[in-house]
Amino acid sequence: MIVKALVIHLARAEQRKEHVKKLAAELPFPLEIIEAVDGKLLPDEAIEKFCRPRLYRPTYPFALNRNEIACFLSHRRAWQAIVDQNLDAALIMEDDAAPIAPFSDGLELALTNIEREGFIRFPFRDGRESGRLVARSGDVSLIEPVCAGLGMVTQLVSRDAAARLLKATETVDRPVDVLLQMPWVTGVVARSVVPGGIREISPTLGGSTLKPKRQISKLKRELLRPIYRARIAMRARLAAMRRQ
Repeated sequence: MIVKALVIHLARAEQRKEHVKKLAAELPFPLEIIEAVDGKLLPDEAIEKFCRPRLYRPTYPFALNRNEIACFLSHRRAWQAIVDQNLDAALIMEDDAAPIAPFSDGLELALTNIEREGFIRFPFRDGRESGRLVARSGDVSLIEPVCAGLGMVTQLVSRDAAARLLKATETVDRPVDVLLQMPWVTGVVARSVVPGGIREISPTLGGSTLKPKRQISKLKRELLRPIYRARIAMRARLAAMRRQ
């Protein structure tokens, strides 16, 4: 298999450069930096072309901000690199991802199954996903979550899955990790390695570069979020039942 590590890195995030070098030394694949889209430099025309509110149901109740849009476009750059370079798969990591034990075991399990499964996540929050067992090796499992968790810190993506995602995300209405909870839209069912073997270490690297600024009141967000999550969970359960 031809596999690369693609690390999404924002050029102005100086404090993260040393960590990217550390990843290059530790990972078992050649590493390429994917320059992250900078939300501060994103033209309004690009936003208007890419985003269309209320595109899918259940309706996403929040407006996308520039940082969320930039994050989505950055992952599309990584998917495009997989297709353009004709890679069999790529380990896509954000530049605040830090592998820990048992990441190497999980990566081996993911590589064994990636051709069939297509999109395999390495969650940085353990214990939040459950679903059908796909494969197991020692203490590491590969599952098909009923509803995939949030976060795009690390994932192994096949060329076919990357092509499907590019086609499905020419126009979007919600963040990239939220849309990936909707395989009936993307055509890609996310699987997860558990435990993920990944930490998200942005606090030690100067804080998040992609954290969205809140555009609505905290109270309103806290009211709307659980309603949306209940709706997406219900739809995800129905979709999982159909697949099985």
